[in-house]
Amino acid sequence: MSRIAFRNFTGGEVTPTLSARYDLQKFGTFLQSCENFIPNLHGDIERRPGTKFLARLDGAAVLMPFQFNTEPENNYALLFMDGNILVADENGLVSGVRMKSPYALSDAYDISYHQVADVVYLAHKKYALRKLTRSGSAPDYHWELSEVALNQSLGAPSAPTVRWRRGPKSSDSDEEYTQNESYTLNYVVTAVDASGVESLASPVGGAVGRYPTDWVSGDFAELDWGEVQGATEYNIYRESAGYFGLIGVSDGTRHSRKVVHDEGKETEWTETLYWRFQDQNYEPDTSTTPKENWNPFENGNNPAAVTVHQQRLVLAGTRDNPASFYMSRTGDYENFRKSRPLQDDDPVEYMLASGSIDDIKWLASFGELLIGTSGAEYKATSSGASITPSDVQISTESYWGSASLQPMIIGNSVMHCQRSGSHVRDLYYSWENDGYSGNDLSLLAPQLVETHGIRQWAFQQSPGSNIWCVRNDGVLLCLTYMQEQKVYAWSRHVTEGRVLSVTTLCGHEEDVVLLVVERDGAYFLERMARRFRDSDGIADAFFVDCGKTVTLEEAGTTVSGLEHLEGREVAVLADGSPEEGHVVRNGKIELYYPAQKVQVGLGYASVLSPMPVETDTEGGSTLGKKRAYGKVVLRLYRSVGGSYAASTTGDIFDTQAWKNRNFYDLPFLPDVLGEAVQPYSGDMTVTLPAGQDEDTLIWIKQDRPQPFRLVAISAEIDFGEA
Repeated sequence: MSRIAFRNFTGGEVTPTLSARYDLQKFGTFLQSCENFIPNLHGDIERRPGTKFLARLDGAAVLMPFQFNTEPENNYALLFMDGNILVADENGLVSGVRMKSPYALSDAYDISYHQVADVVYLAHKKYALRKLTRSGSAPDYHWELSEVALNQSLGAPSAPTVRWRRGPKSSDSDEEYTQNESYTLNYVVTAVDASGVESLASPVGGAVGRYPTDWVSGDFAELDWGEVQGATEYNIYRESAGYFGLIGVSDGTRHSRKVVHDEGKETEWTETLYWRFQDQNYEPDTSTTPKENWNPFENGNNPAAVTVHQQRLVLAGTRDNPASFYMSRTGDYENFRKSRPLQDDDPVEYMLASGSIDDIKWLASFGELLIGTSGAEYKATSSGASITPSDVQISTESYWGSASLQPMIIGNSVMHCQRSGSHVRDLYYSWENDGYSGNDLSLLAPQLVETHGIRQWAFQQSPGSNIWCVRNDGVLLCLTYMQEQKVYAWSRHVTEGRVLSVTTLCGHEEDVVLLVVERDGAYFLERMARRFRDSDGIADAFFVDCGKTVTLEEAGTTVSGLEHLEGREVAVLADGSPEEGHVVRNGKIELYYPAQKVQVGLGYASVLSPMPVETDTEGGSTLGKKRAYGKVVLRLYRSVGGSYAASTTGDIFDTQAWKNRNFYDLPFLPDVLGEAVQPYSGDMTVTLPAGQDEDTLIWIKQDRPQPFRLVAISAEIDFGEA
């Protein structure tokens, strides 16, 4: 009789084809099945919390986060529906907010987004670039979706009136006084608003005078131009060697002149405001020139990806130039105007040079600008501190190819999906390679993602460092991830219906996971309940889906407000004790015994099974040998209920084999007769009812609305002959 221990579950659910790879260092941490359990970073495993009902929706929706900062009251979820966008927080839909939307529901998953304070930029190749803006103050925020109008500014001033002014006469000769006055001095003026945004240049205004090197003492040129409403100052440029260079700024007092109109018997006049500048032969600075309009996204050439990098808006993957990316002017996200000649803060245009024209699928600002295409992953840098129009350096970091799934930055890693959407990879800087390296995080569990690609994902930082992934068949997956500890543990999370979308918000106690779930043709907005904590009483345990917490003023038997579960059989936890057999009728149920705090919702089963025990002994490998479990010790932490079983003969490749097993309840008893069983921490010994077989497995199940957390399994195993 050998005694073994499963004391670490951070391998998560793996492919059954690893059942013979007991030579792997992590083999003892693998699970043959992990359904509705979450592996924790410390090695233990606990039951997934249930989901709380927030709202019934009038159709399917795709979630997108809106995070102004980490304060919970500034965190929202945007619900993209067919033709509309709704807004929700951790408590449900925000009343009165419904924005018209051009996005089809089927396209919403592919929207690339990036948030800057109260503005979320939205990019999709089928739609013009848009932004969703929150304005005003709490609680009456105003939400608006609008098309991004690039290169917006004040209107250009009118052409300046230029007058050449000679200096004092230094001789009696008129010819000498007007000598060399044959050169045309050309000027343009731009208006600047209070935010520093500069307009296009005015039409050219000029006057005949001397060439600047021929000016004598007292010569100057005087410019007048009409006022531009909203301008706080004006930039003045003079032509030099074919370019208009900055010679000065006018921010002084406005002038006025009277314009007289003769109207027969009466004389009327109006006052016209204008600005004036005197050019005292200032040297034109051709490193600062007026800007010219440039919009690479006109005529339906819409970008597919968006981010912000080095204070520039970055757009990429357009219809006409799928392998090109564009960067706005520095510090002015919606300005793509260019200088002539180009300056360092001008917009950037760059086409990735590769053997094939691969569409850019995603962008991520991660120290450097990372670019994911359908064929490879790139890094964009420069020889200096920042990327400029004349200084862009591209290097290839990997050749896996990427899907259009929005990337996630987690700690020191960037998460992305390969182009088929069926493998998850991380990308992080490696000092050993002096470049970016990464891992296939789904290598050990390809069965979870290869047949069904990942449609959407979200990161829950606290508690547990979990990535929640929605498969295209509606199954919710969880990847417990911590790169520095080499923890990549997958688990499946099954509920009645299909999960359509997921996002996370910063909450008061832990990050909030929001879900859109379809159940029997109805659509629900739900949030995952917080983990069962050490400070929680058993009555606070929430392990039902699409559920509600109903607190009565006094203990009673009628629980109402359950219209969203009409006609459904529900699981009930009444003051910490489970009740079964209830069906919602007319929006309510009748308890068997009076209770005050009641959790009501759809039941679900949490099931796990370790891999079969294999090892090398003095007599050779145990592969193929019959084995039987003797005494089994379960080390639990704050758990109530649960059951156990053993499976034999051919079940090793079936994660649903538990459904055909006879389970036996763990021996929990209340401390006080008639009261709820309290959470138990410690060892519990059971004996598995199984004989010897080649494929004997242990199954642990919790299908009542109670907590269950497993720290370790210790078992005696008797190996027989093959």
